Amino acid sequence: MMNATRRRALTTIVGGTLAPWARLSLAGSAGDTRPQRFVFLILRGGMDGLMAAPAPGDPAWAAARGTLAAAADAALPLAGGPFALHPLLAQAHGLYGSGELLVVHATGLPYRERSHFDAQQVLESGGSRPHELTSGWLGRALQASGRRGVALSTAVPLALRGATAVDTWAPSQLPEPAADLVARLASLYEADAELAPALARARGLHEEAAMRERLATPGAAGGGRIALTLARQAAEFLRAPGGLTVAVLELGGWDSHTNQAAPQGATANSLRTLDGMLAALREGLLQGDGSAWAHTVVLVATEFGRAVAANGNGGTDHGSGGAALLLGGAVRGGRVLADWPGLAAKDRYEGRDLRITTDLRAVLRPVLADHLQVARAALDREVLPGSAALPRLQDVLRAPA
Repeated sequence: MMNATRRRALTTIVGGTLAPWARLSLAGSAGDTRPQRFVFLILRGGMDGLMAAPAPGDPAWAAARGTLAAAADAALPLAGGPFALHPLLAQAHGLYGSGELLVVHATGLPYRERSHFDAQQVLESGGSRPHELTSGWLGRALQASGRRGVALSTAVPLALRGATAVDTWAPSQLPEPAADLVARLASLYEADAELAPALARARGLHEEAAMRERLATPGAAGGGRIALTLARQAAEFLRAPGGLTVAVLELGGWDSHTNQAAPQGATANSLRTLDGMLAALREGLLQGDGSAWAHTVVLVATEFGRAVAANGNGGTDHGSGGAALLLGGAVRGGRVLADWPGLAAKDRYEGRDLRITTDLRAVLRPVLADHLQVARAALDREVLPGSAALPRLQDVLRAPA
C-alpha cells in the first residue's frame, strides 16, 4: 500500500479496534532532555474567580456579592491581603503555604464580549480578538522551542494546534485489542518510517497506562474520577525522561448560572475535582527523585470570569475579570499577584464585572520565555503577537537552581 493509504488504514483501526489505546499523531519521537515541564489546565465554562479566590477583605465584598457573600465565610485565608481560597481548594491552599502556588487575580483576556465560544478561541489562540489567529499559542511555542506535547483528550485542542510534535491520549472502556492483531500490525508497518514509530509509541504509552486502572478513585464520582486519571497520566508522561515536556488538560462544568453556592452543586464538584487534579499532578511529578515537579509550571485558566453580583437564581452570569493559578516547583508562589481594582459598583467593568487589570498574556510571557525557553523574537512575532508592549511581570518564577 502507499503511505497515505496505510496512514488512513491505521487511523481507522486506532479509532476503532485499538480505541482503548492512546490516540497518537504521527509526531516525531525524538527525545527531549531539557528538565522544564509545563501543564496547561483549561477550565471551560467561565470559572467565577471570586468563588475560587474570594476577596472577603474588600470593603465592598458583602454588598457586592449579595447572597453569595456567605460562601466565603469558611474560606481559607491567604496571607498579605484581602484574599482567600475556597475551602474545597484545601490542597491548593497547602501549595500556597509551601510557596508553590501563585494566585493571579483580576486577570483576563483582551476580549470582553462574554461569549464562551469566542472567549475560548482567544484563550487558546493567544490573539486579541476571536479568530484573529487559527492556531494555538502553546502549539506555536512548541514549534518555536522544539518541544513535544500531549493533549489528554481524544482530539488536539486549539491551544496545541500549530505544532507537529503533538500526541493525544485518552482512556477508553472498550475491550482490549487482540494481542495477535497488534503483533500483525507491528509486522505490517515495521518498514514504515512514520507509522512504525507511531504504533510503537502507542504501545509504550498503553503499557505505561495499563497499571492505572484507578477510575474508581475514592471520593470522586463520574467525570471527577476520569479527570483525576488524566491528571495522573499526564504526570506519568511528563516524568518519563527524554520524552514529552508539555501537557494540556481540560475540565468543564464552570458555567454557574444557578445555585452556585450549593454544597453538592456543579461548582462545588468542579472545585473538588480541580483541587484533586492539582494534587495528583504534584504527587505524580514528585515520584522518583522529585526533580520533575521542581522544574514544573502549571497554568490554570478559564475563558472569562463572572459578574460580581449574584443573579436571581443564586448564580452568576458571564463576566470579564477572574482568577488564574500558577503552581509548581518552578513557581515563586505563596503570593497573590493582583492590581486589585475593588468591588464597588463604580470600580467594576461596565458596572457589573471584576475589572481586568492584568492581561493573561502578560502572565504567559515569562513562563514561555524563561521557563520553556522560547526566544523573545519568536514570542513577540509568532507565539503571542501583539503582546510585546504589555507590562513585564517580575519574579513569577523561581531563580534556576
